[in-house]
Amino acid sequence: MAEALYFDSGEHRLFGWFHRPLSVDAKSFAVVVCKPFGYEAICAHRSTRAFSEAAVALGIPTLRFDYSGSGDSSEISPGADQIAVWIQDINAAVREVQRLGGVQRVYLLGFRLGALLAVLAAERCESIAGLILIAPILNGPRFVRELRTMRLAATIGTEPIHKESGVMEVSGFLLSAATMGTIAGVDLKSHRIPAFCEVLVIDGASLPIARAWSMDLERNGVDATYRALPGMVEMLMTAPQFAAVPLQMIAAMREWLAQRRPQGSPGLTAFVSADPKSGIATPAITLIPPGPVQSEQFVERAIFLDPESMLFGIVAEPPANVPVKGIVILTNAGADYHIGASGINVLLARRWARRGYVALRMDLAGLGDSNTRPGRPDNEVFPPAAVEDLGVAVNWMQTRYGNHDISLVGLCSGAFHVMQAAFVALPAKRAIMVNPETYFWSEGQSIYGRQTVELVRKRNTQRTGLLSQEFWIRLMRGEIDVRYVLGAYSERLWLALESRLRDTARRLRIPLANDLGTQLEACGARGVRLTFVFASGEPGLDLLQLQAGISIARLRDRCRIHIVGNADHVFSKFASRKILMDLLSEELGVLT
Repeated sequence: MAEALYFDSGEHRLFGWFHRPLSVDAKSFAVVVCKPFGYEAICAHRSTRAFSEAAVALGIPTLRFDYSGSGDSSEISPGADQIAVWIQDINAAVREVQRLGGVQRVYLLGFRLGALLAVLAAERCESIAGLILIAPILNGPRFVRELRTMRLAATIGTEPIHKESGVMEVSGFLLSAATMGTIAGVDLKSHRIPAFCEVLVIDGASLPIARAWSMDLERNGVDATYRALPGMVEMLMTAPQFAAVPLQMIAAMREWLAQRRPQGSPGLTAFVSADPKSGIATPAITLIPPGPVQSEQFVERAIFLDPESMLFGIVAEPPANVPVKGIVILTNAGADYHIGASGINVLLARRWARRGYVALRMDLAGLGDSNTRPGRPDNEVFPPAAVEDLGVAVNWMQTRYGNHDISLVGLCSGAFHVMQAAFVALPAKRAIMVNPETYFWSEGQSIYGRQTVELVRKRNTQRTGLLSQEFWIRLMRGEIDVRYVLGAYSERLWLALESRLRDTARRLRIPLANDLGTQLEACGARGVRLTFVFASGEPGLDLLQLQAGISIARLRDRCRIHIVGNADHVFSKFASRKILMDLLSEELGVLT
């Protein structure tokens, strides 16, 4: 059974999931999961859940949680040394799992930076009996150089944020100057793991770096086991909708943990996956005390939206003395879990709650922390029942908070689901869609539709400069495929012709099947306010103009389109993300 909960770490409130076995031997031990940092944590969210379920299937109580200032946990001072705070959080999680599981010994399961944190925490806590380290960061200075390289690649042509303060932005997540200084001073080769600590090191087979360090541990009297297995890149460094659960790594952890359980311990259960490809079980999930994250400006609660506890979300409420102005529902972007790309859903929900709105960030079935419907695969970016899930959320919010105006907000595939919910007339007054990439989709179709692919190709072709001298010289040399050019031109002509034909039919009031413009006008006629926000260069903007045509002009102020320059698809840069948040707040009517 998985139970959503909050617990304290100093002045911070942490959110976590406690995976409770059927029964526990007091002589056994528990596991605390130490997540990786930033975007890696979003990519690996599904996998850390799978590791946790594999451990609890052995009868081992397991706690996974969000560090302070990350995920769904409470906020942190921008200048704080995150490493020091996160080590404190790990120690708090150890105490919490001891209390909940009724055991004394605890093993830490750490991923990448989380593995480094686990080692540092083990030096200071005698309750930690063992470490499972997945692709650990061994050398802090080298990791800092890696982060700086990633930042430079992401900020080419732009000015880095917080240049004077030393804050570093990595894939949309911030590390303070104090944090960078601490990391730069850490080299695990100089840290002694207590001899009573057992260690399993699982390297990525494609990037093994820890074999020599593991051998050094053995020479220093530590019971260390080393494995190099596939799956690290696919788990930690692959976009969530394409990320894969590392089944061989999970099997190695299970085997190692099973050897350390007391003989005859009760509670051993089979690890059966709802989807054989994922390795993720689907247990019952509930909520347990203590209470929610609270501040003077908002209150945040973990909730389940349906009686079967399938759909999970976190709702941010204004303080009790502030009247509710409206309801907002934010859904998944791609396969990112409910915190959203770079945690933007958390930032928006809390910002809007401070201004009197009730804001729900939710996971659709099969994504994030929601369970998967029987017979469906997990990690579906376009689940067929997405609109049904949004309808459940709308009903739950209206039942709990009253009949206030409802706004639906989504990015990427979430924008598609919001638009479909508006089309089927869910009782929403506002639909805000950020960077939709397709407007029609059917099961079995590629995530990117044919027209979207062609529009991307069109833009790439334009960037080569079709009328430039360099282009024609390269074409004559055979460096550019003529078929590529002809294909780009023919597709552009076809899209333009199709758009003109549809506009002609709309002017003549001829009904069209699967017509985006007609559906948008129907939404406007029902009083739904439509807002589209695009990063400059997004193919979804061209596709909207081609498929909706004159309907956009007919809608007038009922349909607004914003374009944000110098932004990527998920607004991972701080500056563009701030512009997006201000735009969405303005559309919602929130004073900023």
